[in-house]
Amino acid sequence: MPSTTRIGAPAPVTRTRGVSAPGTTGTTGTTGTTGPAATGAAGIGATGTSAEILGLLLPYCRTTDSAPARAAAFPYQLRRIDSFVRAGEPVVFTLPGFPCKSPNPAKVLGPLPDQGERLSLGFLDALCADIARIHPPGARVVICSDGHVFGDLIRVPDAHIDAYADELRRLIGALSLGHLSVFDLRDVLGAMPHEAKRAHVHRRYAPSLDALRTQVRSADHTLPLYRGITRFLVEDTADFTGTRSALQRECRRRAYGIIQRSRAWGELIAACHPRAVRLSIHPQPYGTPKFGIRLLDTPDAWTTPWHSAALRRTDGTWTLLPRARAERLGRLVHHEGRPSHFEEVPRAGGRAAGTPQAA
Repeated sequence: MPSTTRIGAPAPVTRTRGVSAPGTTGTTGTTGTTGPAATGAAGIGATGTSAEILGLLLPYCRTTDSAPARAAAFPYQLRRIDSFVRAGEPVVFTLPGFPCKSPNPAKVLGPLPDQGERLSLGFLDALCADIARIHPPGARVVICSDGHVFGDLIRVPDAHIDAYADELRRLIGALSLGHLSVFDLRDVLGAMPHEAKRAHVHRRYAPSLDALRTQVRSADHTLPLYRGITRFLVEDTADFTGTRSALQRECRRRAYGIIQRSRAWGELIAACHPRAVRLSIHPQPYGTPKFGIRLLDTPDAWTTPWHSAALRRTDGTWTLLPRARAERLGRLVHHEGRPSHFEEVPRAGGRAAGTPQAA
């Protein structure tokens, strides 16, 4: 199990320390059967090292499938990892996400990254460090901050999105997270106006609306994504003056636009990082090119640090909850002069929930 558990990483789905020597069962479990070159796992001739690297990710797999995550279910990822291993190069992961904070103050502490992001960034960096113990060239994660891609659809000002991404970069430097970097539309299209950037990416890479609606109606894995995004849009809308049904119609319309832009952003990332292993913060079915990864313990498969606040439980573990709920359970803690997270307060004795405290 990666050493990240000491900094609030998500609890592993299985108590696994990675894939043991090819063709054997590890001392604390195994993530799948592998032959001398992992051909039993995926039929692709991947090295044992590649299977071990994948094994470090499997305990944190975010998926819609109920079966245990096994190496055999991830041939795309094994092939990508193996290309770096065979070349003796660092394994490169791309992770679209970390767009900006939700605009709903009942869900988050403010517009800038806080403890939820700090813990998530630390988890990703430590995971890369664990990979380096198996594969000396190591690994790195390119965080593809996608807020500008659909900022108009989620109703967050571009200035807030810039500030969020800039703070991510500052945190990575301040915390010496040398395996991480941030990539956003500014790296691709420079100083072009934000609306022009969005229009350019949509025009060049987005699928048609008709094609997307067909996928949603077919009830494949696009349907739960569409429903999840619609739910988030409804929850994030704090100032709608119409009826609930009108809000839901509006959010369903915007959800299609977000999926279009998200697909477009994925195509652009693939063009800029063609060999990278694609991670996702959304649940992903087994056998697809994207590997869903959990960043922290959450009450469901969709919660992210930018839609919630971090709560440190009395046993020292962390979880993510909507701010309003975390506030009922704990006291607010500040870090560097800003609200950071909540500390759970025992129900019997101690301070009352909600009492501020400095970190």
